[in-house]
Amino acid sequence: MGLPKIDQPLFEVTVPSTGKKAKFRPFTVKEEKILLIAQESKDIDQIILAVKQIIGNCVFGPDVEYMPLFDLEYLLMNIRAKSVNNEVTFNVQDPDTEEDIELTIDINEIEMKHDPDHSKKVELNDEYYMMMRYPTINEIDSLVVKEGESEAEGTFRTMISCIETLVNVKSDEVYKFEDFTNEEITDFVDQFTANTIEGIQNFFITVPKMTYECPYKDNTGKDKVFKMEGMETFFM
Repeated sequence: MGLPKIDQPLFEVTVPSTGKKAKFRPFTVKEEKILLIAQESKDIDQIILAVKQIIGNCVFGPDVEYMPLFDLEYLLMNIRAKSVNNEVTFNVQDPDTEEDIELTIDINEIEMKHDPDHSKKVELNDEYYMMMRYPTINEIDSLVVKEGESEAEGTFRTMISCIETLVNVKSDEVYKFEDFTNEEITDFVDQFTANTIEGIQNFFITVPKMTYECPYKDNTGKDKVFKMEGMETFFM
């Protein structure tokens, strides 16, 4: 007779991008090993793989491949809180004194901040508007500036890659960007005005963010705040 399987408790969490509930279980020793290996490696590819594995194993319902990055960050924090405890302790280096500071955060106090001005809709003119989409975990590499590429070029490339559709207000015709070649998209984008670019930038600037501010004192007694944001800090 084989050893029995141990039932895991289930919890519910609200997915930030949809407002819908998703069930998840705590991670087991198997997932904890994956997490520790990723933390020790500090390698972005290893971290991406670890996040996909842990959330894919522990969350029931949403497809990890298509979820916005901020959803994944939020889910990972909730899984960690129920799997170990709600406190995470880590060290950071003070930018002025260069001393190592030990900080502890309460995961339960981390909130997803939603900007009231955020919109996925970007107006082009009276006839057309575009709908944006959020970057997914498979596109983290595309968010990094490539070798030989300026920061402006990298930022622009990332912004354009997240345009999902173009809608004609008058005819209700919808153009899916995935149906067009890079050359066709480039020719179209070259027509953008400064206002259009500003609208795309605003979409990224106001995207929901999981942030937490942790106050501390440096060795001179000065009050300071360490601001953490996203999975990069979580994997420190």
